[in-house]
Amino acid sequence: MSSNFYQTSILPFASIIIKICRAYTHSQEDFEDYYQEVCLQIWRSKDNFREQCTWSTFVYRISLNVCLTLLKKKKRNGRTYFTSDVLPDMLLTENKAFEDEPLNQLYTAIRHLSEVDRALILLYLEEKPYQEIADILSTNVNNVAVRVNRIKERLKKILDEKFN
Repeated sequence: MSSNFYQTSILPFASIIIKICRAYTHSQEDFEDYYQEVCLQIWRSKDNFREQCTWSTFVYRISLNVCLTLLKKKKRNGRTYFTSDVLPDMLLTENKAFEDEPLNQLYTAIRHLSEVDRALILLYLEEKPYQEIADILSTNVNNVAVRVNRIKERLKKILDEKFN
């Protein structure tokens, strides 16, 4: 991958990639592996970009697909995988990507959601318009609106139970 491509096409969207990778990993090592794989897949897929969507939508789709694929592969291979219910607190605080405590609480709650709901709420938190979220997740705007409200209620309940 050329440094020019990384500088112009990946780095401006690094926050997107980081947030998605973080929502699907529980350790610094996995986070770094996922981030690297997402960047590699964006580079490999760059010639498939046909401008039918924005570049950020393209990056989101690749990031989500790579993370979900790696997550399924990890589960299939029987590697130790912590669910959100048994994730050791020290694992979150020992790693650089997991140092901000209020953010850790939010990500812990997000990990209680299904894989698709995680993706949806991350896009919502990025303040993406419902239409763009619908495009990324291949659904319709009404479905996005209903699911966002249900997810917000679920997250509030999880946070209330866990931290109050």
